[in-house]
Amino acid sequence: MTFEHSPFIPSERHQELHEASIHSLSAVPSRRPFEFVDLETHFDAELETLWTYMRQRSRPSFNPGLLAEFTQWQNDIATARSSATMPIRYVVLGSRFPGVFSLGGDLDLFSAHIRNGDREALVRYGRACVHILHRNMLSLDQPIITIGLVEGDALGGGFEALLSFNVVIAERGTHFGLPETNFGLFPGMGAHCFLSRRLGAARAEQMILSGRSYTAEELYELGIVHALADPGMGRAEVERYIRQNRRRHSGHCAIYEASRSVNPLPLGELEAVVDLWADAALRLSEADLKLMRRLVGAQTRLLDKAA
Repeated sequence: MTFEHSPFIPSERHQELHEASIHSLSAVPSRRPFEFVDLETHFDAELETLWTYMRQRSRPSFNPGLLAEFTQWQNDIATARSSATMPIRYVVLGSRFPGVFSLGGDLDLFSAHIRNGDREALVRYGRACVHILHRNMLSLDQPIITIGLVEGDALGGGFEALLSFNVVIAERGTHFGLPETNFGLFPGMGAHCFLSRRLGAARAEQMILSGRSYTAEELYELGIVHALADPGMGRAEVERYIRQNRRRHSGHCAIYEASRSVNPLPLGELEAVVDLWADAALRLSEADLKLMRRLVGAQTRLLDKAA
């Protein structure tokens, strides 16, 4: 199932699109499985792989509309797999936006909630994010291997989201970063929890506190990126990976399950960090919020050029 590409829409229409997307999922009970506004899906029967691409009409970030679609997407995958209507063994997530996997959290929304002192809204947003990531980390309690396909930069929550995948395949020259400390905040949607388990607490803190950008090649050396592809060859590398490993699919699923058992990450831990993140957000100064707005402006100008 595929959809036509939608053009970039400026940030002033974000809220309208958020509400429309959320409404479209909740108000149409007869929607077909895998039918979305901002997600494009295609099932490859030969590789038993569900290819999914984020195809947003606004700045490529995790706004509430996209989060609602991801929740339904996960429900659709679990239903299709458990009912045997679609024998999904691999799930791949990428992005159609040129040069960008995801810019992470919806900074416009954060800024509005912070200015309104709305802690409940910040917590609600953060928990929606970590619930999706935690379920992805568990492979939806299905014998599925999840693969993040990185053909563009992954910042903030975009980087955090990739840490919940079993496998990350990235094109050389792409960048990953956690810039939140640059405007007085910290990544609250799982980075500390995931990275501490991968790299150890000290190395995770060093990466988060640095606020700097890391190349795909650097993260490959750290074991966070599992395979590298030449620019433009990301999808081909994912296909090669699946063809090479699909005979070992059951064993790989068992290894990932054992790893989760040995080093579990409870949902409650992710939610506790979200609470700390919301409290920290409400302590941001006016200067911090101005820096956040400058980052949004810089992203928007960059994306206007790409669009």
